[in-house]
Amino acid sequence: MILCDASFMIATLSATDAYHQRCRAVLATIRVQLITTWPCITEAMHLLDGRGQEALRQQIEQGMLDLHTPTIHHAQRACALMRQYADAPMDFADASLVVAAEVLGITRILTLDRHFYAYRINGNASFEVLP
Repeated sequence: MILCDASFMIATLSATDAYHQRCRAVLATIRVQLITTWPCITEAMHLLDGRGQEALRQQIEQGMLDLHTPTIHHAQRACALMRQYADAPMDFADASLVVAAEVLGITRILTLDRHFYAYRINGNASFEVLP
């Protein structure tokens, strides 16, 4: 599995995004399940236009994206991470991905967000950021 941030979803689905071609090319090479979080889906749906939203809905319906289901403990951990990385700053969507990485043991992430180079999984492991 590989984590997928809203920025990557938006870039792959929006032809006008500056990173569209680059992200589509990387996506074509991925042979493992993509997984994201509800906050990332919400963020992407909010920022995409109607056509992009429909394409994202289809990806969800077709199982191209799996969703990590958080618990209250995961949400609490996300809040703690947001405090820890307040100078970055870290938003709830990013924090939810770090928590998913910790819970699922995933270190690879598809994102355009440079903050993921600074975030640490379980306080020590770094992310392998793609593209």
